[in-house]
Amino acid sequence: MLSVIIPTDGVEQTAVATLSALVPGAAAGVVREVFLVERTGNDAIERVADVAGCRFLRAEGSQAAALAAGATQARAPWLMFLKAGAVLDAGWIDETTQFIQNVAASGRQRAGIFRYAPSPYAQTDLRDWLTAIARFVAGPLTDQGLLIARDHYVRLGGYAPDIRRAEAKLLRRLGRSSRTLLRSRIVMVGA
Repeated sequence: MLSVIIPTDGVEQTAVATLSALVPGAAAGVVREVFLVERTGNDAIERVADVAGCRFLRAEGSQAAALAAGATQARAPWLMFLKAGAVLDAGWIDETTQFIQNVAASGRQRAGIFRYAPSPYAQTDLRDWLTAIARFVAGPLTDQGLLIARDHYVRLGGYAPDIRRAEAKLLRRLGRSSRTLLRSRIVMVGA
């Protein structure tokens, strides 16, 4: 049903945190495959992918290049893009399944974005408050994940590897009318 693409920067702990939240989705048959896309020369992520049963890719360049590389290799009709360190709360499986079914039934192209929740263990500072204001004013940011049908992703042009801030530009191309803010929360750990 769904391919998950996670770009990593060689940090094992954040990748493992994200993978642990996806295990119930794999057990439920929602997650078909997971790609860990490594942008650095670190071999630790390759070992994590091997142990976790994920597919491993190495991509050079920007984070958008890593996302695009994963999307190119993915086989499922739906794509989920998550940053390493993004942990979804327990309700994401049912909501994701329901969202995919509703989009298929409506025939209208939509993308889902998870609701951001700050980590209860993180120290907040001025930068966090400014980011919260930016989320409120400008809409979702790229660390909130993206759930999108492969054909819709391709129609929008996907992540352009050579364009600066390609992730934010894809969210803007989606526009407010074709994206849904899901109830399931996403917390960034280790960021």
